[in-house]
Amino acid sequence: MGQQPQSHHAAVPAPTPVTYPNLGRIIAISSGKGGVGKSTIATNFAVALARDGARVGLMDADIYGPNVPRMMGVDEPPKVIDGDRIVPLEAYGVKIMSLGFLIERDQPAIWRGPIVMKIIKQFLRDVDWGQLDYFLVDMPPGTGDAQLSLVQATQVHSAVIVTTPQPVSTGDALRGAKMFQRVAVPVLGIVENMSYFVCDCCGTRTALFGEGGGKELADELKLPLLGQIPIHSAVRVAGDEGKPILVADPDSVVAKAILETTRRITSAAESVVPA
Repeated sequence: MGQQPQSHHAAVPAPTPVTYPNLGRIIAISSGKGGVGKSTIATNFAVALARDGARVGLMDADIYGPNVPRMMGVDEPPKVIDGDRIVPLEAYGVKIMSLGFLIERDQPAIWRGPIVMKIIKQFLRDVDWGQLDYFLVDMPPGTGDAQLSLVQATQVHSAVIVTTPQPVSTGDALRGAKMFQRVAVPVLGIVENMSYFVCDCCGTRTALFGEGGGKELADELKLPLLGQIPIHSAVRVAGDEGKPILVADPDSVVAKAILETTRRITSAAESVVPA
């Protein structure tokens, strides 16, 4: 076992994580820095799992920049049943909960750790998720309150680290992976996003952000490189229109790379023995 998560004051023990058997495998999708396409990977991963017949929940824990509503094409206040049970919204076979459903678009989330912890607990406990096979958590970038709150609130099955090839991204991703390992959450591997650009006309590959960074990071951590996802403007357009690339253009090179990465992630997740 690794080091148990602790609160900000080292002398104060962390809350005992609560187990939610109905959520299935809880997998955190994380990154060391913003702008690497973490939410793009999380949303398409969720859609891929659902299309394969899995029961999937997607929790947008990026409370400072909740992008999942736009990327999944759903954005309305969720219903409340039985007085306090929140009904998640659904899109493309995925159950979704995001702070973006509950606050105004221009409302800044200026919250400290205790409020972040409360929101994450509420999304785990009070949302009517039903029985799931996979519960994906789109984390905010970095290694801050949201990451610590999640591992203190529940038993996280595993994590996936998303990076881009350049050193400024892989260096931050290294710290993100080390954080999960320190709190005894298995890291399944590294997903390198924006790995290369494929020319529509000639098929030539160009490494816009350098190359090899994801593999070097995976080797340093002794983890597998789960996938290399190319960059393409269609991904941005699809996300902005609320259609993950697996829905908007399932035959594209990007969609095929994501499907292959999904297979590797699920295979790695199935090999993890619960603590």
